[in-house]
Amino acid sequence: MADALSRAGAGRVTSDNDVRLFTDGNGKFEALKEDIRNAREFVHLEYYIIRRDPLGDEIVSLLTQKASEGVEVRLMVDALGFNTGASGRKALKRAGGKVAVFHSAATCLLSPKKNNRNHRKVAVIDGRVSYIGGFNIGVEYLGQGELGHWRDTAVRIEGSATNSLSFRFSSDWRYACGEDLTGDPRYYLKGCGVGRTPVQAVMGGPDVGRDNPIAFQYLMMVENAERTLYIHTPYFDPNQACLMALRSAAMRGVDVRVIIPDVGDHPFVYWSNRKYAYEAMRSGVRVYEYHNGFVHSKSIVADGRLCSVGSANFDDRSMSLNFEGNVMVYSEELGAEMEAAFLKDLERCTEYTIGMYSSRTLSQKVRTGVSWMLSGQL
Repeated sequence: MADALSRAGAGRVTSDNDVRLFTDGNGKFEALKEDIRNAREFVHLEYYIIRRDPLGDEIVSLLTQKASEGVEVRLMVDALGFNTGASGRKALKRAGGKVAVFHSAATCLLSPKKNNRNHRKVAVIDGRVSYIGGFNIGVEYLGQGELGHWRDTAVRIEGSATNSLSFRFSSDWRYACGEDLTGDPRYYLKGCGVGRTPVQAVMGGPDVGRDNPIAFQYLMMVENAERTLYIHTPYFDPNQACLMALRSAAMRGVDVRVIIPDVGDHPFVYWSNRKYAYEAMRSGVRVYEYHNGFVHSKSIVADGRLCSVGSANFDDRSMSLNFEGNVMVYSEELGAEMEAAFLKDLERCTEYTIGMYSSRTLSQKVRTGVSWMLSGQL
């Protein structure tokens, strides 16, 4: 699996990592803030969204403080999600921090690039510690938004796998503002890591051409599953290859289960999810609606040992249009944690059935048809 992913464009596997799993934003952001406070050399953050709210303001204020202490601080945000407020950005810059906006409206208004968003959520501190997952920065990701409890997944990595995430940040930073950090040894781990867990970074985007490593990753995970395949995704809109692989896995006896939200954060996502759920369920895939708030997690665990955590949804947009970032963690220990979390989530779910899909009203059928036509662009 790892060798195949490397040939598909993923990073190399490193086996000296300590990996910590987060399924709740409160723990994730407390750990991230503590690592930022302890930073001595640099802090690099790359997020799709940073809200102008108490959490966003706190993170920007903390970055400003570290910059004033002489720590190198770089903050990169996608143009669609950059609403932190001019005063906070100016204060960060005055303190010596640097800010970059990815695919700004000014440069992409008349370009097809405006549809290629930087959906990654990556943090690298001192080349030693990194974070990757589905959480953006804002109080809604702490469960304080309109959708209530926020179920997501992220990991904290301490070890050599951080080098791959640092290189990706540096490459994206170079693309966004022209400053090239990729070859500077200051931004990579010095020495060995502190753990024993194998980790492999899998980065995808339109810059890699038609052979997107994340599309290969998801397809390989489905095709290699032998016993169980548990998927969290807020957007269940797989390409035809992945859909057929899911159906094939279920037909050969793999226990394939997918958790999706019971509400949509986009007007067409709800019925698009259920159309693809119907296509998968016809072959034995089991789909569940999550009722305890909103499930935003982008995670897969196969056979309790192949673990994927990152920003890429199980949809065609994440596999072809967006700039995304995942990690593969080859670990029975982490796999057991992720399986336990998934099974716990099932207690807060209702299984969606073919009968429920077939009983849609005329209005719901029209919405399904419109959503189906727009699938891939949602």
